[in-house]
Amino acid sequence: MPTVIVKTNARSEMLDITDKVSALLPSDMDEGMCVVFSTHTTAGITINENADPDVRSDIESFLNELVPWDTSAFNHFEGNSAAHIKSSLVGFSQMIPVEKGRLALGTWQGIYFCEFDGPRTRNVLVSFIGKTGDASA
Repeated sequence: MPTVIVKTNARSEMLDITDKVSALLPSDMDEGMCVVFSTHTTAGITINENADPDVRSDIESFLNELVPWDTSAFNHFEGNSAAHIKSSLVGFSQMIPVEKGRLALGTWQGIYFCEFDGPRTRNVLVSFIGKTGDASA
């Protein structure tokens, strides 16, 4: 299965992986669906605005306020419960329609890998389901 390798540089960050996912789109796919899936329990996948970087920092800031690292409320022995909770809130996957041979994202939309327990090297699986442009297929 096609995989996007993501190297993160901070405990929490959102990295735009749209171009990497788009590059995996089969050249003969006309329409269908793209599934983007994080194989990690402390990271997520989301779709959001990719024009203004303040949107990313606002999301990160809000999640850090909502689920702070420095709390005694968590029991998980690894000490990364905040990351597990944030990834569950964001979600581990997204589905994007494929239309006319391209990802059908809106004008300002990008696909983001959300790191919550970095820095690390992560794997994102990408799967395509759909019709090819070849009528004989």
